[in-house]
Amino acid sequence: MDPFIDYNINPLVAHLQKSPENFTKGDIIKYITDKGIRMVNFRYVAADGRLKSLNFTVSNLEYLESFLTYGERVDGSSLFPYIEAGSSDLYVIPRFSTAYQDPFSQIPTIGLLCSYFTKDGLPLESSPEQTLKKASDNFTAKTGLAFEAMGELEFYISDNENLLYPTANQRGYHESSPFTKFEEFRCEAMNLIAKCGGEIKYGHSEVGNFSLDGVNYEQSEIEFLVTPVLRAADQLIIAKWIIRTLALKYNLNVTFAPKITEGKAGSGLHFHTRLMKNGDSVMIKDGKLSEEALTAIAGYIRCAASLTAFGNTNPTSYFRLVPHQEAPTSICWGDRNRSVLVRVPLGWLGDNDMLHIANPLEKENRRGKKDKQTVEMRSPDGSADIYLMLAGLTVAATYGFRLNNPLEVASLSYVDVNIHDHKHSQKLDALEQLPSSCSQSANELERMRAVYEDSGVFSPALIDGVIEKLKSYNDSNIREEIKAKPELMRELVKKFYHCG
Repeated sequence: MDPFIDYNINPLVAHLQKSPENFTKGDIIKYITDKGIRMVNFRYVAADGRLKSLNFTVSNLEYLESFLTYGERVDGSSLFPYIEAGSSDLYVIPRFSTAYQDPFSQIPTIGLLCSYFTKDGLPLESSPEQTLKKASDNFTAKTGLAFEAMGELEFYISDNENLLYPTANQRGYHESSPFTKFEEFRCEAMNLIAKCGGEIKYGHSEVGNFSLDGVNYEQSEIEFLVTPVLRAADQLIIAKWIIRTLALKYNLNVTFAPKITEGKAGSGLHFHTRLMKNGDSVMIKDGKLSEEALTAIAGYIRCAASLTAFGNTNPTSYFRLVPHQEAPTSICWGDRNRSVLVRVPLGWLGDNDMLHIANPLEKENRRGKKDKQTVEMRSPDGSADIYLMLAGLTVAATYGFRLNNPLEVASLSYVDVNIHDHKHSQKLDALEQLPSSCSQSANELERMRAVYEDSGVFSPALIDGVIEKLKSYNDSNIREEIKAKPELMRELVKKFYHCG
């Protein structure tokens, strides 16, 4: 028996008795013919971070074989602003490991995520998923380790105000129904995400809840399991599509926007990372963070300001990244400390067997679970370009291993106090700060672009495109402008409400 396949909720895994990474074209055709599938959707991410679709009717097996083998042409200039219209044709080629059965289509349908290829039949170097693949491969080539990640996907759900069983303002953390109104929606979304291959850790209501102009807003979070970094990105992309599509079905509104009103919790997209060797975590040694983990942290710290170019991609991101709130602004790290940028969350490293203490009938087992230890980057938000943000994090970890003094960098940027407490203002004043606008973020990426372009991971055209987009917002004084014209914040929130 395979514990991954046994009782797996993904219908393709259950039917084919294979894990997704082993799916072949023959497997996809078998599932289609066995299950009477009549539509196939190619899906791929463009420069706006959202899924695009190409729909195929399975009219006969010959045509099915053809488009699964050769893919199809698309107009790259309509998908990426840095691709010229005169030479814009690209191929989209399906990745069979990403296949899922569409939970919304009335016609039996499967979807496949695709990669972009050039006219020469080579991967498009500047495409989001190829950039992440290059970053992952380069990290392994340079370090002998594998880079893994998972995301904490936060979002707000809204409908007309419901005054029954109200929850205190900004006190929605882990609330249960009937005090939270959208628990059933979140659970249905999680079930559909899992059926489509998402490896979910858990879901819960988050801190944010408030009413505004007769509309009830509640914040939810869905957290995933740590997986190889490309798979982590793929499942987050599918998850956002499922959450939005399910919301449309129920006439609800969902937003992943970083901030939707002043003084209320914003929505982050925190990423947890883990380093692996031969299938085992190397994050812990002798009950403490390993040198490898500290080296990656040093890379995150050095690249932190420039990483906002991929993780905080529109002006409303910098309504969330403001001082003295839970979202980070200072470049530092610490253990279990939610005031820092890079956090080492609680691990299962203690000697006591909590399960045995809570359940005396269970046999005592004092072994720790060092594979659960991760390092969390807390700056990204729902506007993040998921593939590029994870590629950037992977590059930053690689950069840590290039530093001459990574352990010193980690030591000097460590914080063990709440830096937002006025008692520690001197410590806060000594720390470098994250950018406060897209314009500043663009400058930081320009300053560090050689790090991202090293070994050909990020193409110069891609970096140029990101910088140009960030600078186009002309938001270098956005916080001062909001103070002078408060209604500007609402205008920007409306403009970027469905970002990412």
